Amino acid sequence: GFHSGSLIRRLLPSAHRLQQLPLPFIKMPLKTKLTEALGIKYPIIQGGMHYVGYAEMAAAVSNAGGLGVITALTVAQPPKGKEALREEIRKCRQLTDKPFGVNLTLLPVGVPPDYDGIIQVCIEEGIKIMETAGRNPEKVIKKLKENGIFVIHKCVAVRHAQTAARMGADFISMDGFDCGGHPGEEDIGNWVLLAQAAQELKIPFVASGGSATGAQLAAALAMGAEGLNMGTRFMATVEAPIHQKIKEAMVRAKITDTMHVLRSLGNTERVYKNEVAMKVRAIEAEKPGDLNAIYPYIKGDNYRVSFQETGDAESSVWSCGQSIGLIKDIPTCKDLLDRMCSEAEDIIRNRLSLKLSKL
Repeated sequence: GFHSGSLIRRLLPSAHRLQQLPLPFIKMPLKTKLTEALGIKYPIIQGGMHYVGYAEMAAAVSNAGGLGVITALTVAQPPKGKEALREEIRKCRQLTDKPFGVNLTLLPVGVPPDYDGIIQVCIEEGIKIMETAGRNPEKVIKKLKENGIFVIHKCVAVRHAQTAARMGADFISMDGFDCGGHPGEEDIGNWVLLAQAAQELKIPFVASGGSATGAQLAAALAMGAEGLNMGTRFMATVEAPIHQKIKEAMVRAKITDTMHVLRSLGNTERVYKNEVAMKVRAIEAEKPGDLNAIYPYIKGDNYRVSFQETGDAESSVWSCGQSIGLIKDIPTCKDLLDRMCSEAEDIIRNRLSLKLSKL
């Protein structure tokens, strides 16, 4: 087929002239099943994140060329419930004309949210893409598919992914042990999980958990993935609607600055390592499985106050992935995605091709 690169080379005898071209002229060639299916520029999804996934976050990522996602359970809370989600979707539409999605996480514990109402609002508001996550998603996936919605189901085991594919999911977000939030109970890192997904899955997947760099994007594509799902990395961007001090704590953090809580409840969560999280773990050691004993420390409102009001990274239990140790700056979403995809392209086009011996 026609290759614009060869044309550019004919027009520009010296390679350094490429530096002077405006970026849009140099077409980014990262074309995957994800970019094709969703009509997005870059194969990167901003996954659902509690108290982060508001319209501002989703629109910033979508405007930057990725797929932004609104977190339904963060937004659809009392007193307005599902109507608050409707407002957020409409707000997002004012902020971007690019595709965006909504995340719906099915919780294993506590009072169930108004899932039916949330889905109804998404259908009524013409949402075309949803990220689902959590246990027993069959009813939800079927309902979304009946309404022509593209479903990306996030799961932590290939057997769950196969089940979701049978239920009608279009894409899988394969979530490894390195991820923030809930990595499941089997502790399989992405290096093995993605290789297994490539061997066994019949539908396309993206790599989720622990990613923050263009090199990881190139590696994920090499492993058979069609792109990345990132959460933690998007928290440390200019547009992320959380307190600047949380972003600064993330830049300072090392890869060892996360830990697990809620393991004794079979609902493991990777969180930022601080005194409150250590206290939760100590209580779990004494009273395993006792949600009431730890609830005052892990309740969502503490998390919201840290993110939205105080910026105190030490006073609540908040999710983040091991990729926190790879974050060195707080760029705009556009700069982050441009940089990551340029790096991935350079690795695929130049570094890897140099590894092949010339005949």
